[in-house]
Amino acid sequence: MRPALVAAVAACLTGAVVTGCSGPPTPARARHHAPPASYYLALGDSLSQGIQPDAAGASVRTPDGYASQLYAVLRKHDPGLRLIDLGCPGETTATMIHGGICSYHGRSQLRAAVGFLRAHRGHVSLITLDIGANDPNSCITHPSLIKVMPCLGKSVMGAGANLTTIMTTLRPAAGHTRIIGMNYYLPELAEWRNGFMGETLARVAVLAAAGYNDLLTRVYRRSGARIADVFGAFHTTDFANDVTVPGYGRLPRNVAAICQWTWQCAAPPRGPNQHANQAGYAVIARAFLLADGRWPARAP
Repeated sequence: MRPALVAAVAACLTGAVVTGCSGPPTPARARHHAPPASYYLALGDSLSQGIQPDAAGASVRTPDGYASQLYAVLRKHDPGLRLIDLGCPGETTATMIHGGICSYHGRSQLRAAVGFLRAHRGHVSLITLDIGANDPNSCITHPSLIKVMPCLGKSVMGAGANLTTIMTTLRPAAGHTRIIGMNYYLPELAEWRNGFMGETLARVAVLAAAGYNDLLTRVYRRSGARIADVFGAFHTTDFANDVTVPGYGRLPRNVAAICQWTWQCAAPPRGPNQHANQAGYAVIARAFLLADGRWPARAP
C-alpha cells in the first residue's frame, strides 16, 4: 500500500480524520493497476457534512452535503481521488482555530488540516472551505434585527480577523493546491412571508449579509483562494422577480430559493431549519465547480 494511503487510513482509525474516509484499502492484487491516490480536503461547518433535519426534526449528517456531491463529479475525472472531510457541525471561525466542538488529532480542525496537508504534500489537489455562518452575532444565523445589526460592526471584523488567521495558516501548508472558499446564502429571507415586519427584516438581513460576504470574499482573495458564490447562486438580492413555489405561493425569487433549497420554510418538526436540502446542496456544489473552472459546471 502506498505510504500516503496508509497514513490516510490510519488517520481515519485514530480520529485524525473525522469523516469522509472514502473506502477500505485497495486489495493487494489490485494495487498495481490502481490510479495514483490524490485527495480532496473539505473543511468547514455543517454544510460540508450534509446536515439536514430528520423526520423528528433532529439535525443529522447525510451523504448529500456539497462536499460529497462535488466529490462525486470530480472523481469521474480523477478516479484516484479520495475525499477527506474534516467539517464540523457548529464550527465557528474561532473554534476552527482553537478547537472545542469536534474532536481532532491536533485539537482543532485547522491544526488537523495543516497536519494532513504536510503529511500529503503534493497529493492534495483541492481544498474547499465554508466557515463563518455560526459565528456569534453574525447576520447569517440570527433572525432578529437586534442580532442582525452587529454584522455591520465588531463581530464581523472579529470573524474577518479569524478567517485571515485560518487562511494565512492554510496557504503555506497547502502550497500550490487550489483553495476555494464559500460565501453564504441567507435563511432569514424566509421571514419575508411574515408580513411587513418580516419583509423589513429580510431586506435589512440582505444588506448585512452582503457586507459580511464581501468581507469573507476579500480575505479569501488576499490568500489567493477562489470564491464559490453561493450568495449569488441563491439569488439573494433578487426581490424584484416573483416565482410561484408549490405549497408557498408567489414569492420573490430570493425567498423562493430559500424555500425550495433549504428547510427554512418547512413545517415543523423538520422546519424551520437553515440547512440546505439535497437540491440546495447540489446548487452549492455547482457554485464550487464554477469557481474551480477546471471541471464541467453542471450540477451534480
